[in-house]
Amino acid sequence: MPMARLVHLRRIRIALTVLIVGLVVSGVTAFPLETELRWLVSSLSASALSPLALSMHLLPWLTRVSQALATTNAQFPFLAYGTDWLAFAHLVIAVAFIGPFLDPVRNKWVITFGLIACAGVIPLALIAGPIRGIPLDWRLIDCCFGVFGAIPLAICRHSIRILEREHP
Repeated sequence: MPMARLVHLRRIRIALTVLIVGLVVSGVTAFPLETELRWLVSSLSASALSPLALSMHLLPWLTRVSQALATTNAQFPFLAYGTDWLAFAHLVIAVAFIGPFLDPVRNKWVITFGLIACAGVIPLALIAGPIRGIPLDWRLIDCCFGVFGAIPLAICRHSIRILEREHP
């Protein structure tokens, strides 16, 4: 196998590993939201970062979200089933990227699918966020998930195009 092909395959596999790990971590951490938020609020409140988190309105927002989640889970635990499905969807999407990891050229459509999904994050955050009362800075953080997810996918797309040209 020519060295240039190996370089591009390695680049694709590293980029996809980053993406897959990100999706898996995002999915797994969506299951215990109430526990994670309670821990985060407690840690931020007791740390040296507390004044900064307060001044940036991060701590009040996280406290509000944590209280809402605890109240909702106590009174309506079935609603958490929705975030369980969200978590599962992240894991399923991660599995979809195994195809391009193994055979990038044949499965390049999955890369296109991923780029479309990443682009869709931005209008969703900017349209649904204000409807749901999500602060602008948090919506911009959500948009970053689409942008940062697109980076490894763009790297893959570029390398796949080179592989296609060199080995039609």
